[in-house]
Amino acid sequence: MSWSHYREVLSLKNINEIIYYLNECENKNLTIKELQTKIKNNEYARLPNDTRNKLINREQLQLSDLVPEPIIIKNNSLKNDISEYTLKKLILDNLDIFLKQLGSNHTYVGNEYPIKLGDRYNYIDLLLFNIEYNCYVVVELKVTELKKEHIGQIEVYMNYIDNNLKRINHNKTIGLIIVRENNEYIIKYSSDERIIAREYRLI
Repeated sequence: MSWSHYREVLSLKNINEIIYYLNECENKNLTIKELQTKIKNNEYARLPNDTRNKLINREQLQLSDLVPEPIIIKNNSLKNDISEYTLKKLILDNLDIFLKQLGSNHTYVGNEYPIKLGDRYNYIDLLLFNIEYNCYVVVELKVTELKKEHIGQIEVYMNYIDNNLKRINHNKTIGLIIVRENNEYIIKYSSDERIIAREYRLI
């Protein structure tokens, strides 16, 4: 790391936040601009409280620990009231930025990924693969509050990927629901710990 990297992080007051960004620079070989973007977007502050405690105690992190809330999405449409189609387009238009927010080593597989359930096709909004955690990640986009039926929908998609696409050496599929407004009680009483829900914020 260069002195410019250190100068950026040393302007912060929280020692744990400083350590986090220094580790990000070292592990991901961040440029100055990438580091500045992370700091500007308050990436450390957007991590779940449990994740920050794990970082302080140097505990092992899971993929779900690394997904911030809210997820920042660049809004080229300049509209706050958008459709799921528009939300997906905004993500795809800035896909590299979106993937980097989700943690490390996510790769893009496809959007509107078709799966056949009986005699009908369903379409996964975004399908990713995480190299570090060796698993597929199903992403569903909702422009509403998180609802219990969203959990059922993504569980079906995750199980389909596990049964039809996942190889024997892969870990089980993770589900990420990106919503306008989270509902902690829906996730709290969901029986599947592989499902993550995060709010999005348009900027």
